[in-house]
Amino acid sequence: MRDGRAAVPGPPGIDAERVGEWLASRVEGLTGPVAFGLVSGGRSNLTYRVTDAAGAGYALRRPPMGGVLETAHDMGREWRFISAMAGTDVPVARPLAFCDDTAVTGAPFYVMGFVDGIVLADRDAAGRLSPEAKENACESLVRVLVALHAIDPHQAGLGDMVRRTGFAERQLRRWRHQAHESGAAYLPLLDEVHDLLAARIPPQGTGIVHGDYRAGNLTFGPDGTVLAVFDWELATSGDALADLGYLLSTWQEPDDPVGAAPRGPTTVPGFASRAALAERYARLSGRDVSDLPYWVAFAHWRSACIGAGVQARYLAGHMADDGYLAEARDRASLGVELAEKARAGLRAQDI
Repeated sequence: MRDGRAAVPGPPGIDAERVGEWLASRVEGLTGPVAFGLVSGGRSNLTYRVTDAAGAGYALRRPPMGGVLETAHDMGREWRFISAMAGTDVPVARPLAFCDDTAVTGAPFYVMGFVDGIVLADRDAAGRLSPEAKENACESLVRVLVALHAIDPHQAGLGDMVRRTGFAERQLRRWRHQAHESGAAYLPLLDEVHDLLAARIPPQGTGIVHGDYRAGNLTFGPDGTVLAVFDWELATSGDALADLGYLLSTWQEPDDPVGAAPRGPTTVPGFASRAALAERYARLSGRDVSDLPYWVAFAHWRSACIGAGVQARYLAGHMADDGYLAEARDRASLGVELAEKARAGLRAQDI
């Protein structure tokens, strides 16, 4: 380090000395040496909290340490999206520096400001919000999603990200491939649902979609206002309802049947229903949401495919030790449940 003091050893995936030196030379105001801690909760790219000698906090993102798809975990892509969102009505952590030199720590990475707040990762976190804050959180997360979908990708400098092929077609190919690469035991079910989805693709719009917009990827202030949207690795161009469908697919209600997934934060009384969120989005955006059931089913299927890949990476030891391995094993049955939900939802639309 530049002040002569030794760097604290880094967690897996981080060469503490090299990364510390790189950060000290690139991030204005950062004081070395720095310490790194792996942030649990990420299930794809790895996130680390960086604390400098003055106590200032930053966040660093890098890909898993192996077992990734050729087109997945593109840190430059994620960096471009958060850089494009900075200064818009979509709140993001302040982008600070991007490193494409794999000699520094074995993979590209970027560093951003650390946004303190409440992440709705579980019911305990939800309990920290007052009834008024829960109501505001539902309003705020919908408003942010509407703001994201109102951004013209060309005006945001992301015009080259707009794909000529449809979002659903691309996603169906991509995640079916990942599922087969993972060797999931329920591939016949995933393939069956894939075919049902492929035969029912609705007309699609083209705009910016986050790809992983859910309560656990947002941080909220004490009053429920969204302070930042995280995890842009799946961002692309596509139909806005894909984001809304995914949000609703992850939004549990208190009366939902008990399944393989643990009861999440939105099962705490005080949060809006899925129907209320959809109605609010339609009202604020002015969009037709009649095709929303398709995108909810699509989201369930995609989540099943992604979960199979995540489990495969953890079991292969590519995701460092963030404490999730045991849960990854325990939740293997969740993929089957999600795929069955998707199938049931699609069949219900044919009635």
